[in-house]
Amino acid sequence: MLIKQLSVFIENKEGRLEGVTQVLMEHNINIASFSLADTAEYGMLRMIVSDPEKGKRVLREEGFSAKLTDVIAVKISQKPGTLHEVLKVLFEAGLSVEYMYTLATAGKDTSIIMKICDLGKALEVLKECGYMVCTAKEAYEINNNSN
Repeated sequence: MLIKQLSVFIENKEGRLEGVTQVLMEHNINIASFSLADTAEYGMLRMIVSDPEKGKRVLREEGFSAKLTDVIAVKISQKPGTLHEVLKVLFEAGLSVEYMYTLATAGKDTSIIMKICDLGKALEVLKECGYMVCTAKEAYEINNNSN
C-alpha cells in the first residue's frame, strides 16, 4: 500500500518552519512523523500527516511550496538486524532507497517510511519476503489511536 507524504520546501529564514506547523495546527492536521533536511538556502520538510491532501492545499494557500509524494511504510520489529534485513532484501532485488525515516508507533514494533526507486516492485518484493506495510489509514492516524 502506498501512502502520501507531504513535502514542503522551506526557506532558511526565521519563523518559516514554525509557520508550517502553525498552518497545520490551525487546520487540525496531525503530524505523525517528519524528517527535516537543510542546505544553506532552504530546507525540505517531509511529513506523514493525518490529511495529506488538505495539508497540501492549506499550505499552498498560505504561500508554501508543498507537494505530495508516494512512499511506503514497512513494519519491522524493534530488535537488532531488522532494518538491515529489509535493506538487504531491497538491495538484492536491485532496488535503491532514496531516503527513509521512522514513523511514530505505539507498542514494540516500528515502521520505516521509505522512498524507493520503484515502489511497485518494492511492494511486491516485501510482500514475497513476508513484510507488512502500513495502510494509509494506519499511517495517517497512528498517533490518534493512542488518545
